[in-house]
Amino acid sequence: MPKKLLLLFAFFLFSGLSFAQTKYLIYFKDKGVKPSLSLSKSSSLFNSAENLLSPRAVERRKKVMGESSYITYEDLPVKDDYIRSLEGLGVKINNVLRWFNAVSAFLTPEELKSVLSLPFVEKLEKVKVLYRPDRNLKPEGPKELGKTGSLMDLDYGNSFRQLNLSDVPQLHQKGITGQGIIIGLLDSGFDWKYHEALYNRTVLAEHDFVFNDDVTANQEQDAPDQDEHGTAVFSIIGGYAPGHLIGAAYGASFILAKTEDVRSETHIEEDNYAAALEWMEGQGVDVTSSSLGYNTFDSPESSYTYADMNGKTAISTLAAEMAFQRGVLTVTAAGNEGNTFWHFITAPADGFYTIAVGAVSQFNVVAGFSSKGPTSDGRIKPDIVAQGSGVYKAVSQTQNYYSYGSGTSFATPIASGCAALVLSAYPYLTNFELRRILQITSDNASSPDSLRGYGLVSALRAIEYPNLENSRSGLVLHKAFLDSDGVKPESVEMFYSFGDSNFTPLPVNHLNQTFYTVKLPSNNTKNLRFYFTYTNSLGNPVRSPLTGNFSLEDSSFTPAGVPESFALSQNYPNPFNTSTRIDFSAYANENAKLVIYDILGQQVMAYDLITKNGKNSVIWNGINQYGSHCSSGIYLYSLKLNGSLYTKKMILLK
Repeated sequence: MPKKLLLLFAFFLFSGLSFAQTKYLIYFKDKGVKPSLSLSKSSSLFNSAENLLSPRAVERRKKVMGESSYITYEDLPVKDDYIRSLEGLGVKINNVLRWFNAVSAFLTPEELKSVLSLPFVEKLEKVKVLYRPDRNLKPEGPKELGKTGSLMDLDYGNSFRQLNLSDVPQLHQKGITGQGIIIGLLDSGFDWKYHEALYNRTVLAEHDFVFNDDVTANQEQDAPDQDEHGTAVFSIIGGYAPGHLIGAAYGASFILAKTEDVRSETHIEEDNYAAALEWMEGQGVDVTSSSLGYNTFDSPESSYTYADMNGKTAISTLAAEMAFQRGVLTVTAAGNEGNTFWHFITAPADGFYTIAVGAVSQFNVVAGFSSKGPTSDGRIKPDIVAQGSGVYKAVSQTQNYYSYGSGTSFATPIASGCAALVLSAYPYLTNFELRRILQITSDNASSPDSLRGYGLVSALRAIEYPNLENSRSGLVLHKAFLDSDGVKPESVEMFYSFGDSNFTPLPVNHLNQTFYTVKLPSNNTKNLRFYFTYTNSLGNPVRSPLTGNFSLEDSSFTPAGVPESFALSQNYPNPFNTSTRIDFSAYANENAKLVIYDILGQQVMAYDLITKNGKNSVIWNGINQYGSHCSSGIYLYSLKLNGSLYTKKMILLK
């Protein structure tokens, strides 16, 4: 049979299958044990879940979840007996989603009735599919973006401007390229083994979740442009072809997941996305980057509404949040709906912690197509922006061709690359800390809004921003100086004060001409204020910050220029058994809302408050909004005040 006819036959065979069967998520009532079961490290259940993780994944989880609580009920395997019972009915399982205690499968109407009658099945949901409207977006702005400039050692070709807008080349010049970091990419496919910008990249693993094999480039049954989008994204973050294109974090290692099926030119299935995130998290990724979004769908599929963009409805959002809770920095495109009837961000960009990336032009002007915020529950989105208009990228199924494209899809790998560069320099940072640093060092941090969020991401400002390492010997402050005029290492000094006007110098250890550390005199950082001084190579004195001081509140720095309107404290005691106190401060009488969520993002309790000037407190006794006692586990509490949202986690132990 000729290849063209074979492709048409495969397309109609696939289409016919979708008419005869519908893909469902089948949720189970339990995992053979109660959700409230305490998981001890010596239990067989704990060990069975831990065996699904790489050693690197375990260590990453411990940074965020602790030494003894890094395995939760959601990590337990789906009960084999339930899967075998479904297979006994002739049901072919597509994906097993242990975080959701569910599987996906195509079901006929007859199979649907049989599955619903099973005593261990809790519910069924149709699997959502994606419409991705960025396929025909045209680049905005001039196409000839210029070479590198005289200060740079690398020849970036036409990719220079898109990286320079976020200050990436300055980090490359210091040898910070993402080395030691694993980035997971979720997209349509990756033709990376033959293109000059990608063939020598370090790919640790790849998997096709559409056809369940390990080939992410085009196969015979794929649409001709199946791997086009993913290849472009990979090149923007990881490409390396001096003189043509260099990626934002070209020194990183990569794990690739093909989750999108473009044969209909419109669709991707959400269960593939969730399954890919589970797989990547277990492989030990540090950062995931996805240029996909879910909102409205082709008939006869059901659609999300704007009300569903609340951080706790779409399974893609819940999966991204679950990965974040396990220590992964999850980054995704905000969407390209700014000029459409939808207008707003798409899932999973609505996640509480998932970083949503909007798009700007080469002149840092928000692109019209870039999806706007806020979320339906009023949170600021997008989180940050990067260049997404007129982005230079590799062309799939060629060896050395390049082109320009536009979309938040192409802003996202730049932002994800910036995150990887910072984490490469400071591997002890948690994803919570890294997310916060990226936000507060972006150029709109003093007044975040629903168009550009916290603003244009800057790898330079993020890596130069002071951060803390909780070492065995106490708190160590890290500071980098990438000043283009150079820094005389012996001239760097730090001055600190605990709330008064008397600033005292502290010894500074210069690791090299870029990185410096300071051993803090106390683990009590309340009211700590500090600044640095140094002399540059021109003999000029420099102060950092230029005005004001750095401060530290609840292990989160607040830079000069960002108003400190309130501070949300860690609950005390934590962990707690019967009750815990949550403190926060405010400067006026304002409306505030404190909400407590479980690990899946479901609301547990909410408090509508009117603040007083100064310290405010809420006592939570572990009771949910229905008057029932909550089970042991990790909970999140979020304070919304004056247009901002801050969140921390706490542990309830019984």
